[in-house]
Amino acid sequence: MLKRSVFFFLFIINILSSFGQEELVSYTIGEKFHDKYRYSNMLAMADDGNEGIVVVRAYYTGIILRPKGYFIEHYNKDLELVTEYNYKLKDANFIDAYVRNGQVYLLFLEYSYRNKSYQYEVHRSPFTQFQFTKETILSIESDPVEQPLDRNFYNRNFSSGFTTSILFNDEKSAFAITTHYKKRKVDQHIIHVFNANLNKIMEHDFSDEVEEKNYAFENIAFSKDLQNVYLVGKAYFKKKRFNATERKFQYEMVRISNSSRSVQSFYTPGKFPESLKPIFKENELLCIGFYADRKDNRYNGISYFNLDSKTLELKSEKFNPFSEQFMMDKFGREDDKSIKDLVFKGMNITNEGTILFNAEEYFTSNSVQSNSSGGRVLVTRYHHNDIISAKLSPTGDLVWARNINKTEVTQGDGAYASYSAYTKNNTTYFFISTSSENPQQLSDDRIMFKQGLSRNRNVFLIRLDENGHMKYNKVIDDTEARLPLMVSAPYIDRQNNELMFYAKRGTKKQLVLVTVK
Repeated sequence: MLKRSVFFFLFIINILSSFGQEELVSYTIGEKFHDKYRYSNMLAMADDGNEGIVVVRAYYTGIILRPKGYFIEHYNKDLELVTEYNYKLKDANFIDAYVRNGQVYLLFLEYSYRNKSYQYEVHRSPFTQFQFTKETILSIESDPVEQPLDRNFYNRNFSSGFTTSILFNDEKSAFAITTHYKKRKVDQHIIHVFNANLNKIMEHDFSDEVEEKNYAFENIAFSKDLQNVYLVGKAYFKKKRFNATERKFQYEMVRISNSSRSVQSFYTPGKFPESLKPIFKENELLCIGFYADRKDNRYNGISYFNLDSKTLELKSEKFNPFSEQFMMDKFGREDDKSIKDLVFKGMNITNEGTILFNAEEYFTSNSVQSNSSGGRVLVTRYHHNDIISAKLSPTGDLVWARNINKTEVTQGDGAYASYSAYTKNNTTYFFISTSSENPQQLSDDRIMFKQGLSRNRNVFLIRLDENGHMKYNKVIDDTEARLPLMVSAPYIDRQNNELMFYAKRGTKKQLVLVTVK
């Protein structure tokens, strides 16, 4: 096991002046272990309650790669592999996975032709002694449909038939399953809520709300006691007429409990909220996102809403335009300045009540390519571009916003792309993996992190302090960590200020532990 403390010179991006040596992070590289499955995707990574780590992956085999099962690894606190288990399971419609209370949970959606119903099934097992059991937590009568699970929360299909979606909170302590069944005059929308132990907390009939609107929920939050659920998403009008400047939907928040429901729309003339995310600041319910001045999704700034947690009455709302500093970070002096496709990645409330959050420009593109047999195949590419980070005051005013220029594209496992972020003492640390030795200099005060072509990866740390000042440097060299890190999917231990990264290439794997000083 290799242990290093990182000492390095840092540079302020907009000044590019050097600093004295600082010890910002230390890292420990675990032993390399052999892995029999070359192709796999990370599903979950969590602590074992004893300073160790449990990793859950889906693996693929065959000439035409197909999912064949789930591989579970258990590491101790010294990053040593203790046990691993192969749970063989073919042709299962996987939804999500999590580790909690000493057990591994795998969630699936299956159709039972015998019962003529869709069934949410959970396979679970203790990770100390693997023995998976299966149980059905929800069954919904329906004829089979082509695509029951709406994985794309941002472009929902509301045609006749059955559709369903599932949303977890950030801690994965609870989740909600929405089921929408539509056939002739029947139009039912039910929300089912479970805790992580699979106990049903509530079931709420939402059907009267879908008489005029269809709902596509995108984000979720829970009260501390899990007795109130807050869902945020798009409400699409069914019959309303629209003029050229209006959208066919509006963002709404829905609160449900065992005994009541509240609904609040976010509608301000001339402002179009986007990517709204609910969060609690102690007992205050906030909803934070972006907004556009037009309906074309070109974001112009940051939106902030403060709501009553019971009635959802709006206490205050603010629309903060992006600052000139932010626009200079992102575009330099270019004339075409449009910001689109932002997805939230992280949000933190400081001890002073300020809000630090970050998002990424993310979108997909498709193209047709020739394959080895002379045919044509549709290829989907996943683009992970610029990072946007901002600080809001306790009352929702924009203090600063910065842009980190980045461009990455992948056709496979997105865990190696994108970034991870960690906030400590009002400072946010961003971890980026790239093959480049240094970022590209765009101008005197702007740089760009590019993906690079080498199979070996460096890890860069970018630090944004409480005033929005930016520093960066390479913290893990590709000569030390020979396996690429799944940089966007670490396990984060906030109590010890640690991030555990999984690194893998081919049949080799290891853990890398990073500690923020």
